[in-house]
Amino acid sequence: MSFTEAAQDMRDELVRLRHALHTTPELGLSLPRTQERVLAALDGLPLEITTGTSLSSVTAVLRGGRTGDRAAGHRDGAAPVVLLRGDMDALPVAERTGLPYASQVEGRMHACGHDLHTAMLAGAAHLLSARRDELAGDVVFMFQPGEEGHEGARHMIGEGVLDAAGPRPVAAYGMHVVSSMLPPGLFASRPGPIMAAADVFRVRVKGRGGHGSSPHRALDPIQAGCEMVAALQTMVTRTFDVFDPVVVTVGQFHGGTADNVIPDEAYFEATVRSFGQATRALVKRRLVEVVEAVAAAHGLGVEASFGMGYPVTVNDAGEAGFAERTAGDLFGPGRFVVSPQPVMGAEDFSYVLEEVPGAFVFLGACPPDRDPATAPYNHSPEAVFDDAVLPDGAALYAALAMTRLAA
Repeated sequence: MSFTEAAQDMRDELVRLRHALHTTPELGLSLPRTQERVLAALDGLPLEITTGTSLSSVTAVLRGGRTGDRAAGHRDGAAPVVLLRGDMDALPVAERTGLPYASQVEGRMHACGHDLHTAMLAGAAHLLSARRDELAGDVVFMFQPGEEGHEGARHMIGEGVLDAAGPRPVAAYGMHVVSSMLPPGLFASRPGPIMAAADVFRVRVKGRGGHGSSPHRALDPIQAGCEMVAALQTMVTRTFDVFDPVVVTVGQFHGGTADNVIPDEAYFEATVRSFGQATRALVKRRLVEVVEAVAAAHGLGVEASFGMGYPVTVNDAGEAGFAERTAGDLFGPGRFVVSPQPVMGAEDFSYVLEEVPGAFVFLGACPPDRDPATAPYNHSPEAVFDDAVLPDGAALYAALAMTRLAA
């Protein structure tokens, strides 16, 4: 039985697991209920399982059974290893989907589809365990908390996930569903940068408060802050090549307590997205220069800081091509597209790909009754993901591991 057929046979189990995870979303690095459900889903499989100490991670190692092939051609006689990763955490978003299995936890939602990733990876563990005797090496299943801004992948690397099977993996693969952008069941990836670096720029504008009727007697931090926000956008378009994109988006702006009071301070934060190390360094310097210059022009003080976040997610060219071929062999032509450009979102699977060659693949999960061009995107309180893609994701995970080990 093929992986696709076997995955379809377990569709109901995958859906039940995904719905159970969706109703009880957890945030950050501590996901005890999610971890418990994953352990239950893996129960009875021939896996070596460890859990995290600083986070609610699950690492499971499947030892391949083709012992005659395992060590052939590998240094120190060790079997090759492939890593498969699925993230598990949710978002602080109040769900508005109206689904019968909607979140039962106020203010929390699996709005990014990590519940699907977890179910698909558990499915892959079942698929590969059933064909353990055909595996020419070992597979590490990386169930990761804390992708949404908590650097869970970096924490798991620090706790040894890349060494869980002994030798470091020869390749690592991650997958991410999208509730729009792609039609359901279509896979997409590309060689090279696939997702951006994500950093945070924080600015505190220091003025002198006063009465709103007499702004000349005060130093208005709100006016200067607004000018900074506009100047940052102009700086981006006049400093950086559009073919090496930079995005600066101010997501927070705070200041003042009343309409007729000029406050002492204003504060704003921006997310900063980029794709190259030189560009990342330059944008950091230029952001600070702009806000300092605007503050000086208005006679105000300013405190600016730049927090480095997730690095660029970079696919190995060979592994991205391998993922494309594997999807084509598994599902036939037309089910995989090469993305013409990277996505400005960010991923902490980037930490894994800094250590191990691999590929990150998108999977369209837009419901068939919605238009991918207009459907609510990931992180929306109205984002809906199609359960029908669960078997396909599980099958591709499994095929990537088995085929790469055989290679």
